Amino acid sequence: MSTTSSRPRPFDAVLCDLDGVVRHWPPADTLELANGLPVGALAAAAFAPARLHPAVTGEVTDEQWRAAVTDDLAARHGSRRGAEAMVADWSAVLPVVDEDVVALLRQVREVAAVALVTNATTRLERDLERQGLDDLADLVVNTARIGVAKPDPRVVRHAAERLGVPVGRCLFVDDTEANVLAARETGMTALHHRRVADLRTALAPLLGVGGAA
Repeated sequence: MSTTSSRPRPFDAVLCDLDGVVRHWPPADTLELANGLPVGALAAAAFAPARLHPAVTGEVTDEQWRAAVTDDLAARHGSRRGAEAMVADWSAVLPVVDEDVVALLRQVREVAAVALVTNATTRLERDLERQGLDDLADLVVNTARIGVAKPDPRVVRHAAERLGVPVGRCLFVDDTEANVLAARETGMTALHHRRVADLRTALAPLLGVGGAA
């Protein structure tokens, strides 16, 4: 047995954000221009906090959220047909999966628990299945299913409890600083994800003890 494998495991679980870490959504400007809408129109309609928060906490379904986005675009930009086409095109887009991050998380699962912890709508589970990511983690915490969204610390505590792992034995990974700070306040180690190299470095001590699991 190597000396690396005899060292204690630094974490018992890795809690990882999805969008911005595992997968990345392309900009919508091409779709907006193709549908006669100004660049930024979709973000203004879909991601305004007052509209997004109910969708990612389960107060409204994904279908209701997208219908409201359609109504907003039609009202602001004067074309119901253009709004409907825009939302249909946007809804058909699949994000780009970072295969390097996926490979790292699959390695982690050999030695520790993995949870995907994401602010998402009720469509998340279907999207994960469509992209072959439904078996990536031991647990998926979709905020639309639990009624609270990050950076509320209850989200990461819920994930740790579901995994049966103390918060102090979790590594949390997210591309949003506010979420990282909230996780640290619970007692978790947390990484503000910017590039795969940083994630690889953070996971190296864990992956190096694979033989001791």
